[in-house]
Amino acid sequence: MYKPAPTNPPEWEWEIKPQTTWYGASLKEIISYKDLLFRLVRKDFLASYQQTLLGPAWIFIQPILTVLTYVLVFNRVIGLSTDGVPSFLYYLIGITLWGLFSELFLVVSNAFTVNAAVFNKIYFPRIIIPISLLFLHGLRFLIQLGLLFIVLLYFYFINAVDVHFINLLLCIPAVIITAGIALGAGLFFSIFSAKYKDLLSLISILIRLFMFVCPIFYSLSMVPEKIKWLVNINPLASQFELFRYAFIGKGEINTYNFLYSTVFMLVILFSGIFLFNKKNEELMDVA
Repeated sequence: MYKPAPTNPPEWEWEIKPQTTWYGASLKEIISYKDLLFRLVRKDFLASYQQTLLGPAWIFIQPILTVLTYVLVFNRVIGLSTDGVPSFLYYLIGITLWGLFSELFLVVSNAFTVNAAVFNKIYFPRIIIPISLLFLHGLRFLIQLGLLFIVLLYFYFINAVDVHFINLLLCIPAVIITAGIALGAGLFFSIFSAKYKDLLSLISILIRLFMFVCPIFYSLSMVPEKIKWLVNINPLASQFELFRYAFIGKGEINTYNFLYSTVFMLVILFSGIFLFNKKNEELMDVA
């Protein structure tokens, strides 16, 4: 007996499409994988300090050792000015924000290579991996930020610095823009590092050189006017100045440079996300 086709076709749980979209997984789908996201953050955090002598204490030891090196080289030997601010605090401010950018950028750039085996075995929104890395290094940054607050309060109570605590809120946009640039640039480079493995070595070298273009151990006020425009091309320069100003009131704040950094962050972030979502399946055979 003939039965007419149903007017309302059934809703399928899975649908195979011939193309990969630019926008990737929906926000609803990403939220549905929240348990996986937090498990990845927990796993990577614990794995980072397994079989280490000092464990999570390295979160504090690494920036402290770096700052002590900066104090010895740039303050004691070269004699760079720190605008009357104790050199340890001055350099710790820059190192804290730089650590967030450099570490997040490097791990996201390597996301395909490290997770290729997992990507080939099971489906989940691939963007979960970069998001988990953002959460992981965001957590480490918050811990290091706590160290920075402790050092700041110490110098405040001994009257070595003058702190306007309301200005501390200015560090929030600086952190957001810096993390956004690191994530977007990392997503962008992760596509190419999956194809060209030696690119990761080049990126590691360039990121060390890039440190000297950012005002970490110096202020923009020390840069000669005729080449200051060259430094300001770097979208991170204004964010390091804003971050420093938030804590010690030292730094050049320019609305134009801030807007330039914000627009740059939005462009690189969304471009990186779209490119990552579009190309990730194509790279499974080469990663």
